[in-house]
Amino acid sequence: MSNTDMPVDTASWSPVAIQIYEQKKNSAVTYRYQSVQHLRFEMALRAAIVAAADALSSSGLRFATFKNAKCNEQFWDLTGFGGFRIKEGSTPAAGIRDIFNNGGKYATECATASVIVVYKGVLDSIAESDFNRLFADLVLYDWEGNENLRLTTRSGTESFPGDLLYFKNPDFSPDTPQWRGENVVKIEDDLYYGHPFGIVPAATIIAGLNRYRRPESDQSAYLLDEVTQPGYLYLSPFAPDARSAIRVRIGDRHFVY
Repeated sequence: MSNTDMPVDTASWSPVAIQIYEQKKNSAVTYRYQSVQHLRFEMALRAAIVAAADALSSSGLRFATFKNAKCNEQFWDLTGFGGFRIKEGSTPAAGIRDIFNNGGKYATECATASVIVVYKGVLDSIAESDFNRLFADLVLYDWEGNENLRLTTRSGTESFPGDLLYFKNPDFSPDTPQWRGENVVKIEDDLYYGHPFGIVPAATIIAGLNRYRRPESDQSAYLLDEVTQPGYLYLSPFAPDARSAIRVRIGDRHFVY
């Protein structure tokens, strides 16, 4: 891992954040950070996403296709395509928290559940006022996350807790297209949160998807070699402990404090 020459003090970090940091530091891949604060924020947000996945798995959130999606209409309006639009008079932060507090009032599929987990992780990692501003007019639907999440997908990269992954079911039955794959959040090595499976090993998800293949198919579901992540660098200035940079110009020289 490469960032700055400054030492990284992890004493105040959560155990999960430290675990992820050690995994990345010991990787054969070099990961670069613009500052220690950028690195610290990524580890904290990854840990918050893992915690949010654990909380959503026990929230009572039900599984449904978009056609049969449900939401708590005290906080959300159900759109015609099965998404949740934050209700006027509510706030994105309040709406996200209600899904975790009253999961039984909601029903959706796996992609939306994964994005909900990321939003909750971000909410727990930045100032609430910034969250409400960044994600005003929030709509939860499939992978259509607000652009301020800055979700990006890369191929052929190793994954760490907090990453979003996908199990593909290439020979899914046309009678059950909702089982063409499963969006998951990585919790730790060979442990994933996927709605409605819960937190389970890869073999459990693969076996579940394989039940919904075409008749006589012998092509198994598998973990796709792609990793999706939020924009850690973009979001890091909104962390409560982020220091605002003061830029000063003196003649032809520039200083940053």
